This record gives sequence, structure tokens and C-alpha cells, in this order.
Amino acid sequence: MTDAPRTTDAPRVVIVDDQALVRTGFRMILAAAGIEVVAEAADGDAAVAAVRRTRPDVVLMDIRMPGTDGLEATRRILADRTGKAGGADEPAPPRIVVLTTYDLDQYVYAALDAGASGFLLKDVTPEHLTAAVRLVRSGDALLAPAITRRLVERFATSGGRSAAPHRELATLTPRELEVLEALARGHSNAELADRFRLSEATVKTHVARILSKLRLRDRAQAVIAAYETGLVTPGSDSRGPAGAQ
Repeated sequence: MTDAPRTTDAPRVVIVDDQALVRTGFRMILAAAGIEVVAEAADGDAAVAAVRRTRPDVVLMDIRMPGTDGLEATRRILADRTGKAGGADEPAPPRIVVLTTYDLDQYVYAALDAGASGFLLKDVTPEHLTAAVRLVRSGDALLAPAITRRLVERFATSGGRSAAPHRELATLTPRELEVLEALARGHSNAELADRFRLSEATVKTHVARILSKLRLRDRAQAVIAAYETGLVTPGSDSRGPAGAQ
């Protein structure tokens, strides 16, 4: 594992993967794009230690590793600062992007449920990798709509949990419920704006209010909440409520 001092205001990244070749390749791609890699780790325990030491903006987390896997490491990293963000000496937890070989992976779903901000396939293009790091650093979730919908539909209710209303779902306005449903189906802000005949700025305001009211970290968790509460059901018609066209 290697560390590097902070030298720029570019996103600061920790790369976690048990394969040295993967770490080296990702490091080279990010460095070429001016993105700083502050540490590397080959397992979950080392990842947690590296994050505590370097306080990165983004963690690229392999999900399946010997010993402590990426799912457990994700939980520990995000739990480290739960309730602490916002203080002068306590920055918000890093955004975690899960790295996986399989797009429909129950471990990936569990990582999203635990607070990861999205996932990437390991054969991602250099351009997509660098764009993804910048995207999640800005506070957005990394969701490939088609893959994410199939992933959530497959695993959201596979654990035997019956759909139950989120305790704050009743606080959403009718429009916010419509936006959440459409968001869960994988629509981008631009598509949401077109669907509801709103400006993108208004859509962003609706999404921000939804996340705040439901106490969710980002859009990834909003998608999961929509399915687990039964607001959206696998295989259901993609049209919104009456009047939402």
C-alpha cells in the first residue's frame, strides 16, 4: 500500500482491490486525468485504515476480496463518521464506488443499501472512470439506469422482507412522490424535467427535498427505498401517476 500527500484540489481517491494490476491500471488512468490517488489497499481492513488516515473524497472499492470484503469495509467506513459530519474537524464520509465484475450482483445491491454511491464494472473505460470519480465527488450518485433498475428489481425484495412504508414517506408531496417513482425507474434529471415539464433546477430541488425528508444519502438509496417501500414494484408499468405526463 502506498500513500501520497495532497497536492491539488482535484478529487482525492483511495483504490481498494486485491489485484495489484487493477490498482496500478486505475492509478495510471486517474493520474493522467489529474486525479490524485492518496492511497491503495488490497483488502477491507487496509481500506478502512487508509480512509481514516488520508480522508479521501472518493473510494473505489472492490466488492469481493479475501478476508474483510468490500461490503463490510463500506459499512465500517460510513459508520465511522455517522453523525459526525458537519463539524469543523469532521468532514463528510467519502463517497464509495463499488467495483465489480458482475453487474447483477447481490453484494453490489447490499453495498448500495449500506450507503455506497454507485458501482462500476471493472472493464470500465478510462473516460467513464474519471467522469465517475468526478461525478460522485460532486455529490451525485453513480447510477447506470438500465443496470441499476435490473439490479434493484432482482434483489430489493429477495431477502424475504415485505414492502413496508418508509416512516417518512408520508411527508412527501404528491409531486415529490411522482419524482421519486420516476427517479427509481432510472430517469436522469433532464428526463425528469421533460417528463414533468419542469426546469432541471426545479427537479434538483425536488430530489434534494426527497433525500432530506427520507434521510437518505443520495439517489442510489432513494432508488432502493422506492422499491423496498412498494412505491415501485418490479415489472410494473413505467408510466407515472395520472397527471404526471
